[in-house]
Amino acid sequence: MRDLDLTTLRMFVTVCEMRSIARAAEQSNIVGSAISKRLAALEENVGVSLLTRRRHGVSPTAAGETLLEHARAMLASAERIRRDMAAYSTGVRGQVRILATASSLAEFLPEDLAAFLQKPDYRNIQIDIEERLSLDVVRGIKEGVASVGICWDLADFQGLETRAYRTDRLAVVVHPDHPLASLKTMAFEASLDYEHVSLSSASAVQIILKRQASLAGRQLVERIFVSNLNAVLRVVLANLAISVVPIEVAQVYADAKGLRVIPLTDTWAQRRFAICFRGESSLSPAARLLVDHLAAFARPDSREP
Repeated sequence: MRDLDLTTLRMFVTVCEMRSIARAAEQSNIVGSAISKRLAALEENVGVSLLTRRRHGVSPTAAGETLLEHARAMLASAERIRRDMAAYSTGVRGQVRILATASSLAEFLPEDLAAFLQKPDYRNIQIDIEERLSLDVVRGIKEGVASVGICWDLADFQGLETRAYRTDRLAVVVHPDHPLASLKTMAFEASLDYEHVSLSSASAVQIILKRQASLAGRQLVERIFVSNLNAVLRVVLANLAISVVPIEVAQVYADAKGLRVIPLTDTWAQRRFAICFRGESSLSPAARLLVDHLAAFARPDSREP
């Protein structure tokens, strides 16, 4: 099989998404016959049929669906290359792509990155951050989507190198009229008598909360699911449910809105975050500087995740 060219793959993706060569041609501002010729050459190159031609359009075959997935990944990689090289052409002498969890972005990471970028020697370094769940952070680093990941250190880092980062503590946040509002501290099990508002069920926090509930022979009752921590706190403010969130996130909202923040006494509620990457040799000079900068914020007793 000959090398695949990106222009043809881009046309193939467009045709699959539009389900029509004619509409793809119109969107791409190219004649349909030229696209058909490229697609025919692509099928000949890979040795299988990629599209099923129908009276009113086309659809990818099973092989076409597989190629579509690969093509999208290749085009995304090509776009990242274009952006990285464009950054160098505008004077940036380093770029670091980071995958980070919502908690780290809501708590300490932005300030730590700002401190890094404000150093005169690093003014030509550019940082690109994308929010993901812990599992997706680790997966993304393993797949080369980004060079540095920040997530809870309970994630499965097999195959990656890690450095300890910051810590936080989880707490139950409740409306001031809630029955739990008078407590100073509490065990997580006591919260299971009430309905919770939760982030994605795939988030690291929700996974461990469900596990701890199961160990206690109880069930975590999740009344509402929302997409971000700000929405979590707004639901609690409406007194619709309670939630478990980092103290550092809840306290700012609590100070402004009067919510009650009750630290959990469970040992697992003290969280450690880790910096993960594929290996020292895989880090660019800019990424290595950033990793060293972030690792300096680790507590002395948490140097190893």
